Amino acid sequence: MKKTILGLALTASLLLAAVPVMAHHSFSAEFDSTKQKVVRGFVTKIDWANPHVWIYLNVKDEKGVTTNWGFEMGPPHLLQAQANPWKRDTVKIGDEIEVNGSLAKNGSNRLNARSVTFVKTGLKVGAASSEGQPGQQ
Repeated sequence: MKKTILGLALTASLLLAAVPVMAHHSFSAEFDSTKQKVVRGFVTKIDWANPHVWIYLNVKDEKGVTTNWGFEMGPPHLLQAQANPWKRDTVKIGDEIEVNGSLAKNGSNRLNARSVTFVKTGLKVGAASSEGQPGQQ
């Protein structure tokens, strides 16, 4: 009886632990590392939450048409642990920033952000999940 209960508890624990992993996507499933883009605009929304921080910008194209873009960054704990750490208030609504990253495979207005440059100050900070990890530049 004890082995059965222990086995059921272990199985349930493994299944519950796997749910976040299954819900999380891989970079290559959604973004194309061979299609880099730099986008400049004004911050409209910041979503500081797990599993990734998202920043949204209004971006004006060469014809003057404004579209909203979303930028997936690393998870909050990794952004906060960088050599030049992010804080919840590092970027604010209305800030003009430039984001360098990989385009979404589905053609939507989304990038996986590699870096963010603040237009006003020129400060460039890492934004990727891999930022500051061994083997990354």
